[in-house]
Amino acid sequence: MKPTLRSYVLPILIISGFLMPSIKTQAQHLRFGNERKLHMEAGLNFGPTFFLGDLGGNRGKGSYFIKDVNLELTKMMKGAFFTVYPNSWLGFRVAGQYTFVSGRDNVINTDGRNELFRKERNLDFRSHMWEAYAAVELFPVSYANREYEEYDPLLMPYVFGGVGLFHFDPEGSIKNPNGELTWYKLHPLRTEGQGMKEYPNRPTYSLTQINIPFGAGVKVRISDRVSSGIELLYRHTFTDYIDDVSTTYIDPHYFDVYLSPADAIIARKIHDKTVGIISPGITRYEPGTQRGNPNKNDDYFSCLLKLGIKIGNSGRDNSALRQVRCPHFY
Repeated sequence: MKPTLRSYVLPILIISGFLMPSIKTQAQHLRFGNERKLHMEAGLNFGPTFFLGDLGGNRGKGSYFIKDVNLELTKMMKGAFFTVYPNSWLGFRVAGQYTFVSGRDNVINTDGRNELFRKERNLDFRSHMWEAYAAVELFPVSYANREYEEYDPLLMPYVFGGVGLFHFDPEGSIKNPNGELTWYKLHPLRTEGQGMKEYPNRPTYSLTQINIPFGAGVKVRISDRVSSGIELLYRHTFTDYIDDVSTTYIDPHYFDVYLSPADAIIARKIHDKTVGIISPGITRYEPGTQRGNPNKNDDYFSCLLKLGIKIGNSGRDNSALRQVRCPHFY
């Protein structure tokens, strides 16, 4: 069974409760190998977000990462961050941001049979995405030169990783005879039998989940107070239902059992929107037919442009830190 949010929340809260006082204590009392003072940085980031799930894709068999990115569905992410730097090679970041993800099977270009199943499936989704995370940044080149007081590069490559929370709420569309789309929230429709006793291995999924953000970037020092940079931010998730597609088609009879009459009508239409491409005339799949790939969770990533402003004194020396610092650790 895939991990659920409830199994992670308590450990995350406990870790967060200990982490923030620890960061503050280190910032106030520890010296990390050079005379650069502690500084804090606040800033903004924005850039395109790409969804990696079951819907959409490109020619050939479904794949992971860049091959199946649909650029025409790309939306911009916007966010803000705050980072504490106790020295030149280590940072503790918290960030919050908003983006939008979507996927559509009808955008797939076809030149063979491998991608026809996905296009014939004809499903779509869209979802707002809110997220917040905490991460540790490591500047390896700066770490290697930490003993050299004069080392002050303009370009600073870094890697980072952490833990976060994100919230999503997928919607799917139904097209009327005039070609107009009406969007409906998919979570309450139980499109793959989530929470139905007839499908015991498909529990209702939570709309707020844990993710693991990680990536790499390059920070550019513009002045003593202003920096810019580019960053690849990847988020691994523990759910396969950001797009509400994961396993197989269910018997639509159960929509009448578990949903209101109005919702059952919508669920029947929206859970299976097959168009006959491989077999003309077929408009519905039999229960148990593959609908998604349950072996790979949904992920998403962003390519960001960042702008940061240093808060407080921008000088190098810090007499207060020198008076209370501990001996060199490195």
